[in-house]
Amino acid sequence: MSDAFNGLGLHLGNLARLSRAQTRSISAENPTGEPGRGAMAAEGVAAARELGLGWKVSPYVTIKPGECRELADIQGSGAIQQIWCTPRGVWRHAILRIYWDEQAQPAVECPLGDFFACGWGRHAPVSSLAVCVNPLQGFNCYWEMPFRRRCRITLENIGTDDLILYYQVNYALTEVPEDVAYFHAQFRRVNPLPYKEAYTLLEGVRGRGHYVGTYMAWGVNNNGWWGEGEIKFYLDGDREFPTICGTGTEDYFGGAWCFGDRTTDGYVPFSSPYSGLPQVIKPSGLHESQWRFGLYRWHIADPIRFQQELRVTIQALGWRSGRRYLPLQDDIASVAYWYQTLPTAPFPPLPAADALEIV
Repeated sequence: MSDAFNGLGLHLGNLARLSRAQTRSISAENPTGEPGRGAMAAEGVAAARELGLGWKVSPYVTIKPGECRELADIQGSGAIQQIWCTPRGVWRHAILRIYWDEQAQPAVECPLGDFFACGWGRHAPVSSLAVCVNPLQGFNCYWEMPFRRRCRITLENIGTDDLILYYQVNYALTEVPEDVAYFHAQFRRVNPLPYKEAYTLLEGVRGRGHYVGTYMAWGVNNNGWWGEGEIKFYLDGDREFPTICGTGTEDYFGGAWCFGDRTTDGYVPFSSPYSGLPQVIKPSGLHESQWRFGLYRWHIADPIRFQQELRVTIQALGWRSGRRYLPLQDDIASVAYWYQTLPTAPFPPLPAADALEIV
């Protein structure tokens, strides 16, 4: 395997290893990532008018309503190693897309906040191996994203106001081994979930690969506990019954017993390397009538392998009278993350701006 590919990058065990990979970085200050081409902007923010060339003249881009801005177009073979950004605008109306090689179909299509595990349009601290969200609204992604011929990254503003974006895409140009797959991420939202229907996180995947992560923005429309539902992974020919079936929503996301604190009878937010409940939004008693949660589970140590196809669902299940289960009709959005061989099957159409909006 190439020396540029070591799981999620270098670790303490191989940090001293030399590599012939070439490090590059794309930002508003160097939009092409070419060597020796950073900080060359002559026009930009007024704060640099007295200092001139080389003094933080162009640290961000403005994306107008209806505009789709190309953030990166990288030729050759290599891997994205980190993406950092901080957006000023409506996160659900900023649509991130990533294209591998010469595909017209994006392998990543997702609102910006949800991709970085912040689906409710509010900052929530995340401290995990794959995604970190730092004060204030510092979005960081460490998913390794290999490509063999080309990588294109775009951001579309489907809202009605300008979107300000500071960003940095750090990558390596190097050979990519034959057994390395392509990163994918797909967003979905259903509001409300139809009664007695399971929520579909992912379906229609064709190819060979492995599932590596789930983020969910879960809005509860009923009183009481909401997380009795089972997650199910249907692999390679599974139809009515799955190969993998979980035992409850909080169990899948690494918690237990309603994410509760027995001393206060409340939720306990947490963020750990592989799983977390980093966001708990409590009803205010005025306009916010529902609990809202952000949850993630990264399958980094335990990827779910598939050889031909994959479908993933989760039940929304609470309680009703008589200690009986209640199928819930919640507001659920999700991002599924996986690696697979190309080609990428078409994604379901992304919801329109009004259907994406958090209301």
